[in-house]
Amino acid sequence: MSLLSNIKNPEDLKALPAKDLPRLADDIRSEILKVTADNGGHLGPNLGVVELTIAMHRVFSSPQDRFVFDVSHQGYIHKLLTGRNDERFHRIRNTGGLSGFLSRDESPHDCYGAGHAGTALSAAVGMAYARDHMGGNEHVIAVCGDAAFTCGISFEALNNINQSTKRLIIILNDNEWSIDRNVGAIAKHLNRLLTNPVYNRINEDVGNILERIPGGEFLRRIASRAKRETKDMFLESSVFETFGLRYLGPIDGHNIDQLISFLEFAKDEDAPVLLHVITQKGKGCDVALDEPEKFHGVSPFNIETGASKHPDQPLPPCYQDIFGLALVRHARKDSRIIGITGAMPGGTGLSHLRDSLREQYVDVGIAEEHAVLFAAGAATRGLKPVCAIYSTFLQRAFDPIIHDVCLQNLDVVFCMDRAGLSPNDGPTHHGLFDISFLRCIPNAVIMQPGDEDALCDMLATALHVGGPMFIRYPRGHAEGVPIKAEPRILEIGKAEVVVSGKDCVIWALGPMVKEAMLLAPLIEENTGLSVGVVDARFAKPIDRNLLIEQCAGASLIVTMEDQVKAGGFGSAIQECIQDAALSTPVCRIGWPDSFVGHASSVAELRSVHGLTTGQMLSTVLEHAAIRQHRQQHKAATVQ
Repeated sequence: MSLLSNIKNPEDLKALPAKDLPRLADDIRSEILKVTADNGGHLGPNLGVVELTIAMHRVFSSPQDRFVFDVSHQGYIHKLLTGRNDERFHRIRNTGGLSGFLSRDESPHDCYGAGHAGTALSAAVGMAYARDHMGGNEHVIAVCGDAAFTCGISFEALNNINQSTKRLIIILNDNEWSIDRNVGAIAKHLNRLLTNPVYNRINEDVGNILERIPGGEFLRRIASRAKRETKDMFLESSVFETFGLRYLGPIDGHNIDQLISFLEFAKDEDAPVLLHVITQKGKGCDVALDEPEKFHGVSPFNIETGASKHPDQPLPPCYQDIFGLALVRHARKDSRIIGITGAMPGGTGLSHLRDSLREQYVDVGIAEEHAVLFAAGAATRGLKPVCAIYSTFLQRAFDPIIHDVCLQNLDVVFCMDRAGLSPNDGPTHHGLFDISFLRCIPNAVIMQPGDEDALCDMLATALHVGGPMFIRYPRGHAEGVPIKAEPRILEIGKAEVVVSGKDCVIWALGPMVKEAMLLAPLIEENTGLSVGVVDARFAKPIDRNLLIEQCAGASLIVTMEDQVKAGGFGSAIQECIQDAALSTPVCRIGWPDSFVGHASSVAELRSVHGLTTGQMLSTVLEHAAIRQHRQQHKAATVQ
């Protein structure tokens, strides 16, 4: 029988004999493999921290002690050990299942919700300060991947730790990977600490000797306190020690006994401690070890072979790859074009540029603010930077976008993948706010294609016209529209009439154009109105001339966007009409003013939030302008 099935809470784990802990680790890996193979999910990150999470729950007492996981995509083991090993876990990241990240709404053991990298350390420092301020005694443990230390926020937190608290435990989970291989000076520094033979020999030999003598565990704890001074005779100081942290490591992240020993030591320290833990991303699954980028986050797969359980159908390529290949074509013709990613070459499609024109490819690590400022600096010297950053992660660079790119009107192109929903990942990863937070910025041009050919046109336009350009497009497969041999340069702010109509006109943006084409005939059928469809193409600037012309005869303008309604594209249409002193009513269709959860598919979330074709039809038919028209039409028929 599986040991895991008997673990209902952390106290059950503490009651297990120590000799059974490796078997429990095997059970957990088997469960995670089974569930992710069925549902998809974050495989590699979780397989790497099984022993570490077991040791944490063995030494500390959650939820009294606070575990703050950076990103928290490695939190599956924590969920399994804290009362969530049930049907909800078996449906993780799907409708009715657990979140793929930690969530304060899901369990008291999730003391802090997350989804973006680099947040754990600052949050943990805040918790430790609050504990000290209120006279508490609980432990605060931050678990941070090595890639999190490429984030500026993490360095801000490091700088603040010593003046904020004297008791904090930081676990640096070092597997050399975030999603792609880590880059930069921190990665090199950690590698030097990991590979120094003198230090590693001292660390290992002292431990082995002390374990063989009576009272060795006590002596080992004393030796651990002296180890920092011993190490300094042989090594340069760890960068973490310059911030006032006691650095311990490297530690074998898959040796439960060693992990428990070091955690017990850190538990009693009266100063902030950093444990440098070395793990293997994907441990226990050969295919995940061989391809850590591919198996960071997976779709359902065959455990033995790693092959997809749903082999690729004859579907169009994904938007990210269409963008990436189009950028390579432009970059071959113009060496001034560079592509910039924040540790996401595969997810953004910039892997195509990396593999084809390495000298025009830049990976800054998980550092979106730096990516934008880097692009701004490069643009002042005549380069043409293209920042490929998910919509949700671009939020982190809001100030540099305003102050450094748009204020200076620099030639920087922002290509925002995952604009719209990322259904399995949920609210931390949906790209539903970018139009709202970008539309208010002077000099910004915001566009969204309805298909892959339009995406290529917009990229060419952005590179040709210059200035701050933002292109948003959804996750997943494109529409299967043929791409022209040569892209077309668009007129900025010019919309396209797809279907002419005089009574009611739908202004749609991006993928909602296709939805508008389904909705328009249904409105006509139910009202007798002549309904037109406009592909707006631009969320800023709006095609004011066309809109005012249509408002002269239309009784209703309907807007459709894959974004929150608050401050979005529909709001821009309303403002434009109001500024022209017109009274044409507007019916806005988009996502509500709430955080949208996770589910198995976009379709399910649309259904929950009133965005199926039938629900959108009802929204339009319930609008006062439509009701009035129908009443007038009915009265005229009776007469």
